[in-house]
Amino acid sequence: MRIEIDKNAGFCFGVEKAIERAEEELRENESIYCLGEIVHNGEEIRRLEKKGLITISYDEYRKLKNVTVMLRAHGEPPETYKIARENNIQLIDATCPIVSRLQNRIKTRFNNINKDQDQIVIFGKEGHAEIIGLEGQTRGQAIVIDEEDSLEKIDFTRPVFLYSQTTKSKKAFKAIKKKIEKKIKETQLENKARLKFHQTICGQVANREENLQEFAKKHDVILFASGKNSSNGKVLFKVCKEANPRSFFISNVNELKKSMTENCSSVGISGATSTPSWLLKDIKNKLISYTK
Repeated sequence: MRIEIDKNAGFCFGVEKAIERAEEELRENESIYCLGEIVHNGEEIRRLEKKGLITISYDEYRKLKNVTVMLRAHGEPPETYKIARENNIQLIDATCPIVSRLQNRIKTRFNNINKDQDQIVIFGKEGHAEIIGLEGQTRGQAIVIDEEDSLEKIDFTRPVFLYSQTTKSKKAFKAIKKKIEKKIKETQLENKARLKFHQTICGQVANREENLQEFAKKHDVILFASGKNSSNGKVLFKVCKEANPRSFFISNVNELKKSMTENCSSVGISGATSTPSWLLKDIKNKLISYTK
């Protein structure tokens, strides 16, 4: 049986840098706080917790004083920095540069729009860490949409400025954009109601879909490793499943079953942008053990 690990799988640039920064800090300190899960992968979080990483909630963060706290790659709203100043909290800011640029674009747009007319709309998952940070740039006034049924939040007689969470599907973003354009035309007020869209999906994430499609097609079976709460993982697994029906979603080696790879000559192993490469290697080693 041929086993191949997807060369494009594993941490994206932003997550990789955040993990590296955490490990660097943990080499110098017995422990550090991290605001929220540093990555949406339980296996990687457990590995870092053994080294001294302490994941805290926002409620816990508000009560801390005179400590050091790490901010993950997803980005934070202005409120997080305000609390840090008030409570003398030193921040290790590991926000992904791509997310930082998007936050600045949305903040600049918000500061220059007609707040009685213009609408900032963000295509993303409500409650997602990155979305919370992006909404914060608009003082919570941005409209967050994810599926078609959430379009009712938008007033299609007013101008729309559309952005996207960096980890969303480019294909899904195009589909939502077309639906918004159609709704605006239906108002028959095209001269007043206009759409200005900004494709702000991370290039590394967007390119993975096409590459993953090809990877999934060339194997009999695909084992896709991801944390269950990873938005990117859900999107990419759907790409796998559509390209290869014999695709299986697993979160760790223990979820791997011998029956998944029965009667096949090749297995492809891939994962989300939040999946560590060591986990992909562990899955491969477990598969190899089945053949001995």
